[in-house]
Amino acid sequence: MSVLQDRIAVVTGASRGIGRGIALELAKRGATVVINYNSSPDAANEVVETITAAGGTALAFQADVSTEEGANALIKAATDAYGKLDILVNNAGTTRDNVIMMMKAEDFDSVLNTNLRSAWLCSKAAVRGMMRKRYGRIINITSISGVSGQAGQTNYSASKAGIIGLTKSLAREVGSRSITVNAVAPGFVLTDLTKDLPEDMVKQLIPMIPLGRWATIEEVGYAVAFLASDEAACITGQVLNVDGGMVM
Repeated sequence: MSVLQDRIAVVTGASRGIGRGIALELAKRGATVVINYNSSPDAANEVVETITAAGGTALAFQADVSTEEGANALIKAATDAYGKLDILVNNAGTTRDNVIMMMKAEDFDSVLNTNLRSAWLCSKAAVRGMMRKRYGRIINITSISGVSGQAGQTNYSASKAGIIGLTKSLAREVGSRSITVNAVAPGFVLTDLTKDLPEDMVKQLIPMIPLGRWATIEEVGYAVAFLASDEAACITGQVLNVDGGMVM
């Protein structure tokens, strides 16, 4: 039996990139996965098709999880379809990088809403059902930018640091109901968006990483799948860096 057999999972922002990789890994281990997307229906449906072609179960659901209506609708759709929710992965995120003197207030608000507010709203919507059945796994995707800060990312780093605080506070609130809340902090990850970065930029980044390479999407998925499993039942309130040792 797969380690996540009979588990129902929701992954926000799962139509591409890290979210897609997480959804595929959870499905590979036996979970039924709800693929949340906001504006990429074709990409989300491709993830569903990939999972079902491999013998898994998945559905796509559109929702802007930075809004209370969207977050509530997503969690309701999952529980209506499958009767429960076991695993929530808060992955939805965006960037609007700029130095603080040039950053617009709306760029700050947009990133905080998409990255941090969505995680709070989805967690709030999911926790009630998890508390009733005394079981749950919430995994929040933060970033090394939230751990150590990053120039030009005062909005993004603030949102990701906020996710770490949210993780630790919520872990204390719900631990007595056997619900764990953890965070995964990817470093530089090879994705479709980063594979075409200028070679000189990559050469500057690599020496900062003790392992001498970027992480893969699959490696982030492995970390999330572990924290979602019963083997991680006594791990909560933690931040697992998947960064090749960059910010240790």
